[in-house]
Amino acid sequence: MKRARLVIVGGGQSGLAAARAGRDRGWEPIVLEAGPEPIGSWPDYYDSLRLFSPRQFSSFPGYDFPGPADSYPARDEVVDYVRGYASWLGVDIRTRSRVTNVTSDRAGGFTAHLADGAAVSGDVLIAASGSFGNPYIPPVAGGEEFGGQVLPVAEYRSPESFAGKRVVVVGAGNSAVQVGHELAQVAEVSLAVRDRVRLVSQLVAGRDLHWWLRLTRADLLPPWALDRFVTGTPVIDAGRYQQALHCGQLDQRRMFTAFTRDGVVWPDGTPERVDAVIFATGYRPHLPYLGSLGALDTDGAPRHRHGISTSAPGLGFLGLEFQRTFSSNTLRGVHRDAGFVVGALAHQRRKVAVG
Repeated sequence: MKRARLVIVGGGQSGLAAARAGRDRGWEPIVLEAGPEPIGSWPDYYDSLRLFSPRQFSSFPGYDFPGPADSYPARDEVVDYVRGYASWLGVDIRTRSRVTNVTSDRAGGFTAHLADGAAVSGDVLIAASGSFGNPYIPPVAGGEEFGGQVLPVAEYRSPESFAGKRVVVVGAGNSAVQVGHELAQVAEVSLAVRDRVRLVSQLVAGRDLHWWLRLTRADLLPPWALDRFVTGTPVIDAGRYQQALHCGQLDQRRMFTAFTRDGVVWPDGTPERVDAVIFATGYRPHLPYLGSLGALDTDGAPRHRHGISTSAPGLGFLGLEFQRTFSSNTLRGVHRDAGFVVGALAHQRRKVAVG
């Protein structure tokens, strides 16, 4: 029997997880990666980034993260780990293969059209190209007048160029707090937040938080269930962020209401001169190559349920924030989603075959 061909758009952690799930099912996975290596967006994160989960909880199935199990990997260690995993998988990975459009055929399969004019066809397709390239910056009045520096956190690398400046970091999540704290060592920094920063202890009774998440299986809960227990975005803290907020080294204020030519206006009407504003306000899926399939809503977001397209049979998604669980878009959680999505696509194929 001919092996099903699984076309995967994106060669980062989600695409590699999809390839693993397809390979283990006996399918023929083909990974199309736009960049020069199958390492995803990890090299583009800020220099000081460290995972909030220890190595023992950040490994792909069957491929342990090297180093002390209880330590927290740095960005470049993650890059090396993902690179090694891609080689270890032994599947067909085609780099410098940017997908510009996907079309469906009469047999129910898909063809991915590449920027260089080539095309790759398959029986099913998974969009796993991530959202790092599409950071979300909310509209703020007067933004076009501001003469200072505005950038998404995706473009932030290190604090040196901000030394001695007045900086506002917008956001209350892990990236916002981590970057804000780093900048506060060399600059005057405020966090601009819609809701207060909510810190969660990294160590609980001597164990890392992720040990407890695994023990209680909370990592597997759907987002709506976690919402009953957690309000807002929890920021994992070993104590230094709490100390910085408590002593005023890093302060948090309600989100400013407008930009001016040289700064911002705070909710009480007070203007302040600001040199730079960094938005750590998340990312949005960027899937323009699926536009011709009718698989996206009017905002460009995928129409799906748990990663299975609701409008294009045979199409799946991976790497979406809270796709199925709290850990969906993480090193430790994406393989569970990959297994689910590939299994669901296999079920769809069987129904078509007997139908």
